[in-house]
Amino acid sequence: MTAEPFRVCFVCTGNICRSPMAEHVFRARVEEAGLAGAVEVDSAGTDGWHVGDAADPRTVQVLQEGGYTSDHAARQFHRDWFGRLDLVVALDAGHLRALRRMAPTPQDAEKIRLLRSYDPGAAGGDLDVPDPYYGDLDGFEECLTMVEAASVGLLDAVRETVEGRVA
Repeated sequence: MTAEPFRVCFVCTGNICRSPMAEHVFRARVEEAGLAGAVEVDSAGTDGWHVGDAADPRTVQVLQEGGYTSDHAARQFHRDWFGRLDLVVALDAGHLRALRRMAPTPQDAEKIRLLRSYDPGAAGGDLDVPDPYYGDLDGFEECLTMVEAASVGLLDAVRETVEGRVA
């Protein structure tokens, strides 16, 4: 019998900039680590403004320039998803608060973490990945740098959990 996959969902506001970027970067890390069958990665937004839309063209550009995939259709996060998710990763403190309000139980609220909390270089500082939407390409590149840095620590944490399930 195969263990259920560990399910991670990245959440930002509209699911067209930061969370799809984090989804694609983390999926690449999971695949590189040989954990593709053990970890499922997706993303969503706290709001539904962009449901069905592709990722912002600037997100697509920085992902492709970084060697990542970029295929995406925006979705809105729903509170009933908590039951099937193991980890819900918020991209900033506003998303963290919104997700905690949505969480049906205290156990579900425990599943929510800020992405940059996994980046040792960000410890003690601002843990938000800033919204690049209203800026230029530089903001998207900065987001990619932050996402990549945090993905290393996130992968370590997820790997430890996944290996603990198998042991």
